[in-house]
Amino acid sequence: MPDAPAQPPAAQRGLLRRLYDWTLQWAERPGGKRALFGIAFIESSVFPVPPDVLLLALCVGAPKKSFRFALVCSLGSVLGGLLGYAIGWGAWHAVKEFFIPYVFSQAVFDKVQVLYQGNAFVAVLTAAFTPIPYKVFTVAAGVFEVALLPFILASVLGRSARFFLVAGMIYLFGARVKALLEKYFDWCAWALLVLGIAGFVAVKYLR
Repeated sequence: MPDAPAQPPAAQRGLLRRLYDWTLQWAERPGGKRALFGIAFIESSVFPVPPDVLLLALCVGAPKKSFRFALVCSLGSVLGGLLGYAIGWGAWHAVKEFFIPYVFSQAVFDKVQVLYQGNAFVAVLTAAFTPIPYKVFTVAAGVFEVALLPFILASVLGRSARFFLVAGMIYLFGARVKALLEKYFDWCAWALLVLGIAGFVAVKYLR
């Protein structure tokens, strides 16, 4: 039987715990929704941390507002995707040295180009819903001049499905989900990190 995975060092677990507690406080503050919108907006083009973390914390803190938070998150993410598209379409030559390699790699960018030569709508929809990094697809969509209407439609469908799924689970099972997060938060936090890394890896092998 394989050994159980080692837990992160105590100092890191303590930091994650403090970040979780701090983030959860936003659920009771008027600025919580604004922070969620802002993170969802910038994550769609440059920010490395997905908005799901704050969305989850806000929903757990106020389950009855879960769908409202999901709507805010979806709106911010789709609008942020349009910003990413605009960056790729109008300013790629000026910002390319920043995005590659600091936001994503050349290999990932090239792979997305191949996917866009296939079915752009499916490519954007998949990235919008899964841990695959959505920001690569938004910027690349502008660079490769993907049709704007299918891009927006796929983004709305994928992002909304993803965030409303999270909100729905918390709305229906709020108390139990909160209890599980409190008990297993360290594992959940590291699982989110692994999913984020897996998303970048998936781009390389996606057909």
